[in-house]
Amino acid sequence: MIRIIGIDPGLAQTGYGIIEAAGSTIRCLEFGTIETKPHVPTGERLRTLYDALCLVLKRFNPAESGIESLYFAKNSATAFPVAQAKGVVLLAMEQNGITVREYPPQALKQAIVGNGKAEKSQVQALVKLILGLAEIPEPDHASDALAAAICHYHHRAVM
Repeated sequence: MIRIIGIDPGLAQTGYGIIEAAGSTIRCLEFGTIETKPHVPTGERLRTLYDALCLVLKRFNPAESGIESLYFAKNSATAFPVAQAKGVVLLAMEQNGITVREYPPQALKQAIVGNGKAEKSQVQALVKLILGLAEIPEPDHASDALAAAICHYHHRAVM
C-alpha cells in the first residue's frame, strides 16, 4: 500500500486529498481544504497554509504527492497568489521527504474521465465512483486534489 496526497494549490483555499492504494484498490482516507482569510497579510496566510499542511502530512505520512499544476487561461490575476501558495506546498513536501509530481488539469481529466476536455462535474462524479464515496467530495478544490492523487497513482507505474 502506498499513501499519496493530492493537492490543488490556492491562497484562499488549498484542496487536499489523501488516498491509500495497492493494485486496483484505491481508498480515500481524508479530503478537505485549508482556508486562509483574505484580509490577513499574505505572509501570514502562507504561514497558515504551511502549518496546516504540515499537520496533515505528519498525521498521514504520505510517501508521494500529485499536485495540480498552475493554469490561468481564465483569470491571470490569481496567478501570483496561487504561485505563492504552490511554493509553500512544494517547500512543505520537500521538508517532509515527499516525492512530488505535477499534472496539468488536462492530464487529471484524462486520468479520471478518459477525456482531457471533460467537465468538472464529470471529474467529480468519477472521483466519487472510483473512491466509493457516498457523496461527491466538496468543495471542488478537495475533489480536484483527490483527482490529482488518483492521477499520480495511475501515472507512477510508468515513471
